[in-house]
Amino acid sequence: MPTTVRRAVLNLPGVPVGPDNPLPALRPLDELHRIGEEERAALPAGMARQIGYEPLRSVLPERLRDGYGRDREPIALDTAVIENDRLRATVLTGLGGRVHSLLHKPSGRELLYTNPVFQPADFALNGAWFSGGIEWNIGATGHTTLSCSPVHAARVPAPDGGDMLRLWEWERLRDTPFQVDLWLPEGSDFLYVGVRLRNPHDRPVPVYWWSNIAVPEEERGRVLAPAEEAWHFGYERSLRRVPVPGWNGADRTYPLRSGYPADYFYEVPDGARRWIASLDEHGRGLVQTSTDLLRGRKLFLWGAGTGGRRWQRWLTEPGTGGYAEIQAGLARTQLEHVRLEAGAEFAWLEAYGPLAADPGAVHGPDWAAARAEAEARLEEALPRADVDAAYAAWRPCADTDPGERDVLAAGSGWGALESERGGWKLSGTPFPPGTLGAPQRPWLELLRGGTLPEDTVAGVSDPGPSLVAPEWRELLEAAPSNAASDHHLGVAQWHAGDRAQAARSWERSLRHAETPWALRCLAVADAESGAPGRAADRLLRAVLVLRGGAPATPGAAAPDGVPSGQPAPGRAPGGSAPDGTPRGSAVDGTAPESTAPGGSAPDGTAPPAGRPRGGTGADRAAGSVPPQRTGANCARATGSPTGCCSPSAGRSRSTGCSATPSARRTSSWSGSPR
Repeated sequence: MPTTVRRAVLNLPGVPVGPDNPLPALRPLDELHRIGEEERAALPAGMARQIGYEPLRSVLPERLRDGYGRDREPIALDTAVIENDRLRATVLTGLGGRVHSLLHKPSGRELLYTNPVFQPADFALNGAWFSGGIEWNIGATGHTTLSCSPVHAARVPAPDGGDMLRLWEWERLRDTPFQVDLWLPEGSDFLYVGVRLRNPHDRPVPVYWWSNIAVPEEERGRVLAPAEEAWHFGYERSLRRVPVPGWNGADRTYPLRSGYPADYFYEVPDGARRWIASLDEHGRGLVQTSTDLLRGRKLFLWGAGTGGRRWQRWLTEPGTGGYAEIQAGLARTQLEHVRLEAGAEFAWLEAYGPLAADPGAVHGPDWAAARAEAEARLEEALPRADVDAAYAAWRPCADTDPGERDVLAAGSGWGALESERGGWKLSGTPFPPGTLGAPQRPWLELLRGGTLPEDTVAGVSDPGPSLVAPEWRELLEAAPSNAASDHHLGVAQWHAGDRAQAARSWERSLRHAETPWALRCLAVADAESGAPGRAADRLLRAVLVLRGGAPATPGAAAPDGVPSGQPAPGRAPGGSAPDGTPRGSAVDGTAPESTAPGGSAPDGTAPPAGRPRGGTGADRAAGSVPPQRTGANCARATGSPTGCCSPSAGRSRSTGCSATPSARRTSSWSGSPR
């Protein structure tokens, strides 16, 4: 049959993602994929340089996504289905373009681990994430902020003249557009995926990409890659070179032979073909290969310990089998970011398909023979030269713009806003003005008229997302001072590391109008600068304002008797200098990292500190999930902008306060995504 691309709907038990958290994510990331300077200096020079290159400190301008629960009911998910006579790929266009299923039709085998439910948990950089399928991780170390967001999707011509599915979006952490083109040549057993990352700016940007492939976890399942060494990361902020396959008394290429969660970044030699496979006891399974630019290969495993088993159950339905992940990325490890020069792009081609090899060889004691058998069968099924040829054929097609009638799904309006600001026309990935929505409209007014509408932070309504890139910060600095512009300017200054000016901007916002949003931001600044008492007073006042208490008049005293906009005796808000510093003056710097990642002890009762996240207050109280840091989502459940409804739990990234969320809400626990 000729290849087809069509819309469809996937019905399964699940929960709504819920609304985004309206509180700016001012707290620094608790990202465990970091190592000390002394250890980094001992690594190969290129790896050490990229590990130190622009690590992410904040998820701004993204908002946290913690509005989901665990009471599942039937839901319908929009999909795009690509199909030929050999394969059927089902893509979740409303959930980051995740490939949910890859079915090999002749054998009837599902090549991926497919989660039978849609259950978000707090694993993504900004919260909501779910397990299963093939995910496209872009932006920075961790699961992408687009994990549970819609992306643009359209039907475009494939290199062979058939249909191809194009996914694209604007990645906001690094302000870079990307595209993923998926197609099935007629009669092919392999899904081809062309990926392109672009930097339209006049400055270099750090980029990150890992394709994460969930595969069934089986007792006799083995992961093979062309490597004799790997870099082991065990979520203890340590990266060490270890032999493959055996290390520390066990063959680590069998995921269930490890006790605890771990990453193994394979050291693929220069010039070797890039591939990774997961094969069952019969030598059958999935193989992924690519052109050489995508150099990294990795195995993530949960391990057979109590903690890994618990998290596997938490992410899906009871009785469902587990999974491991085989992955492919731009760098050797996920601790690294790669420099993309101004006006440049990275592009490569991946291929996914079935592989069958001699089980005696791939499960034999000779690792070199096992690798050689798998690579030989891959070469028979899909020669390396064919992958290079497919990439060359795809490159001209990458610039083809989809027609209006070929659009299958719409993503966000942020790409349209940034394209107007930068004057960019990005061939192949149009961001039309028609995609601009309510979140972008105030910023469009700032861009076109120089003023941010003041009513965006009026009263207790959601002030809308802040933009923090240098170009937007400059526009805010030049805009007339009002409650909205000063609130958003403060967030941008905080993101840039200029905490003193951020506090001044929020104080100015309060002088225009007392809002819970500025009060909460100042409370975070107070807490970070060592004034917890004043932070608590600010939060209490924010709760009163949010619950309908009469707003104070501009310039009225704060709860501690100090007028809003004035520093507390003996110090300035956020550690600022005396008032009077010119509005918008910049200070370079980054927010300090949190030193308390949280999590449970590595005794097997839960994953290592700072690893997986998620869970509701009721589930924690019942002891069904490990103790975790709680989230800001209880702000919506209690009517509090601070989330301060109980002092019994840990600190939230978004609120900076202790809280126990509503039993029907999940947490925003300060841990590290994979």
